[in-house]
Amino acid sequence: MNGAEWIVDAQGCSADSLRNIELLRAVFERIISDLALRTIGETQWHQFPGTGGITGLCLLSESHLACHTFPEFGSLCLNLFCCAPRAQWDFEKHLAALFSATSIQIRIITREYGSIADFESVSVIPEPASK
Repeated sequence: MNGAEWIVDAQGCSADSLRNIELLRAVFERIISDLALRTIGETQWHQFPGTGGITGLCLLSESHLACHTFPEFGSLCLNLFCCAPRAQWDFEKHLAALFSATSIQIRIITREYGSIADFESVSVIPEPASK
């Protein structure tokens, strides 16, 4: 089996949009709805004092959706991991429109799991010796 992980970095974003927790909630809801993902519990949000940057984390039956904003740098970082195949969400279109992003980099990583070959390459780290 394999899944996909999208690592998305958006630059040149509007600082005000990166401080807007309601906008980020709407983006999460749209991604979840468009890709037919299933949430586990409530999405957790934290807005940092000072810069107003936001971190969000949503646990999914399929894995997770996370974001981190850095208004002081005009940067938005998103991470979506789905352990089951999903269509590609149009991150470029939506992030450019909603956050005024001028540059968007999307990396897609295939995540493999579940085969015996996967476990043969796993190294076990020994526990530290007791004192």
